[in-house]
Amino acid sequence: MAFAIGYAGGDWDRAGERRLDTAWLAAEIAAARCRIVPVWRDRNLVSGLPGAAPRAAFLNSEAARALLQDPAAGAILLGVADGGPVFALDLSERDEAEAAFGLGGFAEIRGFGSLLPPGEAAMLAAARGLCHWHRAHRFCGACGHPTESREAGHARVCANPACGRSHYPRLDPAVIMLVESVDPAGRPVCLLAHNARFPGNVFSTLAGFVEIGETLEQAVRREVLEEVGCVVGEVSYRASQPWPFPSSIMLGFRARAAYAPLTPDAVEVSDARWFTLADLAAAAEWEEEGAPLRLPRRDSIARFLIEGWRAEHA
Repeated sequence: MAFAIGYAGGDWDRAGERRLDTAWLAAEIAAARCRIVPVWRDRNLVSGLPGAAPRAAFLNSEAARALLQDPAAGAILLGVADGGPVFALDLSERDEAEAAFGLGGFAEIRGFGSLLPPGEAAMLAAARGLCHWHRAHRFCGACGHPTESREAGHARVCANPACGRSHYPRLDPAVIMLVESVDPAGRPVCLLAHNARFPGNVFSTLAGFVEIGETLEQAVRREVLEEVGCVVGEVSYRASQPWPFPSSIMLGFRARAAYAPLTPDAVEVSDARWFTLADLAAAAEWEEEGAPLRLPRRDSIARFLIEGWRAEHA
């Protein structure tokens, strides 16, 4: 079975045509069938943890009214799924236990996202990303005046009549790449690195943000050269992943390079090595502290790229 990409199951109807329909929005957020994804300080509400299989926990319209005087004022329309509307709602200003409404607890989705059904993981991640964007854009970047939510939470508009600028959520494109080669013994190898921010012995693929004025392929080659001193040749696209932590889109690539010693930049990358299939077969999971080699989390496209390479050479 193919290795799934985390947070990529967002195949629900995003209902973009409804974002300006204020009457529909007001009726739907008050409807009994409405589901609300609560977010509390970048954490999602989940039931089942610890010990059992986690599931997304949703509020209904009654719970939302109990927590907020006017839920519609801050609601973000995620779309329509399973025959009913789904909204996100930021409850960061409420007490954590109160915001959970007795339905579970708030947790960082990176710790359990890979255990959720794909659609739920994508929905919770989208809610987290949009709520974060609203909190970070409460003031206009052009004139400094407060902004107000519009278009069912998919825009913010400057309240200054002399400005009135509209602001929309933006994504930061980042390339992430598995570099492959063949070592002097004729074995296929891949390049993994230890980022200075990683826990001990975690090695992952290289990644970096795309700069203004460069193509995605140029970004791949530049990042690999800058971070480990490796010159990349052929670059081919593999897949993408939503990454709202807080606002990126990860663009996954496979790249080929001649086998050569690696020179980590010692700033972002503290160690980089060529790994064989046997090395990866003996590797542990991210959560297994103390293991000599740990792989990236299963919710990441980095792990998807690694597992795809392993499968091709098995």
